[in-house]
Amino acid sequence: MALGPWSSDVLKPLGYEFPMLVKRGYHIHYRPLGGAFLRRPVVDVENGYLLIPMERGVRLTTGIEFAERDAPPTPVQIARTKPIARKLFPIDMEVDGEPWMGSRPCFADSLPIIGRSPRHENLWLDFGHGHIGFTTGPISGRLLADMMTGHTPVIDPAPYEARRFLMV
Repeated sequence: MALGPWSSDVLKPLGYEFPMLVKRGYHIHYRPLGGAFLRRPVVDVENGYLLIPMERGVRLTTGIEFAERDAPPTPVQIARTKPIARKLFPIDMEVDGEPWMGSRPCFADSLPIIGRSPRHENLWLDFGHGHIGFTTGPISGRLLADMMTGHTPVIDPAPYEARRFLMV
């Protein structure tokens, strides 16, 4: 089970209710103005945004928003940071019609669930990586593969057990 923010939809009928939250993030692409270009990402920590050079243009991405997974988008962070970003780097027209939004599942302890499900022997779990799922996905998959095949796990799997959230 590696369905990200939709994992709960499948697990709830099986009797699992994990305290998963959803962090949503937004980004949008702009054309650079007047031939300007970025060679590397630029972070404005004070104002909470990041400009990243991409093939589609310059991506403006902002912080996280805690919301229900299926709630309507509220890209207010993009709207607030766009004028500030324009002062730092000359962005022009939007390439995208509207900001992209992604939902990232997370737990309060910032650790994903990785391992065998507590009540279903042949059900394996791997979700809750928050906004670093693409980064931690390879090691998470390796850990899960080690456990499923009986190999010595590459790292200690105990911190990632689903049991930490279940009342036993």
